Amino acid sequence: MKAMMSNEPGGPQTLVWSDLQDPVPGKGELLIEIKAAGVNFPDTLIIQDLYQMKPPRPFAPGGEIAGVVAALGEGVEGFSIGDRILALTGHGGFATHLCIDAGRAIKIPDAMPFEDAACFIFTYGTSYHALKDRAHLKPGESLLVLGAAGGVGIAAIELGKAMGAEVIAAVSSDDKAAFCREAGADKTLVYKRSLDKVEQKEFSSQIKALSGKDGVNVVYDSVGGAYSEPALRSMAWEGRFLVVGFPAGIAQIPMNLPLLKGCDIVGVFWGASVYRDPKGHAANMAELFSLYEKGAIKPRISEIFLMQDAGKALELVQDRKALGKIVLHNE
Repeated sequence: MKAMMSNEPGGPQTLVWSDLQDPVPGKGELLIEIKAAGVNFPDTLIIQDLYQMKPPRPFAPGGEIAGVVAALGEGVEGFSIGDRILALTGHGGFATHLCIDAGRAIKIPDAMPFEDAACFIFTYGTSYHALKDRAHLKPGESLLVLGAAGGVGIAAIELGKAMGAEVIAAVSSDDKAAFCREAGADKTLVYKRSLDKVEQKEFSSQIKALSGKDGVNVVYDSVGGAYSEPALRSMAWEGRFLVVGFPAGIAQIPMNLPLLKGCDIVGVFWGASVYRDPKGHAANMAELFSLYEKGAIKPRISEIFLMQDAGKALELVQDRKALGKIVLHNE
């Protein structure tokens, strides 16, 4: 087998396409022949030792995969060789093969391409957990999505519309704004790559102008940094501010704001929720597959790279140049 290995902490250029011993599934495991892997922002962090999870080196990044069951470990039930599956892996997905616990594998519909499956669970799982379980988004409410052109952002737009919300997409370029409108955003707002104090106030005013005098009911913040405070200032009474990620840095929030707004600042740690509430996760996945089959949601894949070109894909995500999802595939 082959894999993109992280042998030392560093950026995407440090990954090495390497030959490894073929894996053999242990008790309760499946051997997966990986057809495609999704690329996500945490992949850029884990190779720099900046993520919550720090696997021992050497390791391959790659937290979500789609492929075919190639072999069954002892005691595995409910799967057969040839089954098409997707799975969250944490790491190890940028490879040709991987052994995973059978409990992590989810069978996918026959009509779902491997490329769609490989970038389905992380983005839609995160955004659905955020909007449904954490924000309790209601029909008719307004939803502001920061970083809306990225993988989780586009998923939030689609899911917000499916849940009956009015969606405002905030992005860093006109091209990204057009991409978000194609995904269903009702309104778009282009912000600058960096904001000083004056520009933060202007950004907040722009949000209020689009959302109306009452402000935004739900903010989906996958950016952080200088963008969080202006978004929080634009919130409606009893709004919900979702902390999803912070590629622009961890925001310093004046804590008088949630008091004045009567709003909630809500953390979204989807990965932990999957393990703490597996029944809830299973129910959410069933609902997401139903939405996919109805055509209400569909991964918006902008680029597909060969697995050995994972470094190029990670650079696009790291530099915030990606539109929607980027996928790796094996030949």
